[in-house]
Amino acid sequence: MTNKKRILIVDDEPSITQLLRLNLEKTGHYAVRAENVADRALDALQEFNPDLILLDVMMPEMDGGQLAEKIQATRAFKHVPIVFLTAAVKQEEVDARDGMIGGFPYIAKPLNVRGVIRVIEKNLLITADS
Repeated sequence: MTNKKRILIVDDEPSITQLLRLNLEKTGHYAVRAENVADRALDALQEFNPDLILLDVMMPEMDGGQLAEKIQATRAFKHVPIVFLTAAVKQEEVDARDGMIGGFPYIAKPLNVRGVIRVIEKNLLITADS
């Protein structure tokens, strides 16, 4: 069996991180770590060494954009794909922009687990090819 891809989920809503974690782990393809506080995500990066990060845009204290900047400023993690999760745009807007806003892949909330898995696979494939 191949190694499971490590997915770090950072979202201030525990119900979202729990739903994603359970559904991703159920596939048997992913090891998942969830953080509900943005500051803890930086420690989680070092400990968990994710292959991809699912990152909420709107969080208290530090928003997803600020956290993404810190992640990309860290040499060891600047090439780890980041996929934003947001309730600020509708699925139609994401579709109209081919899933990209501001140069990053986005997934609109409410989340569709199959859609999340498709975006994860697409972005892990892109990373594997580069």
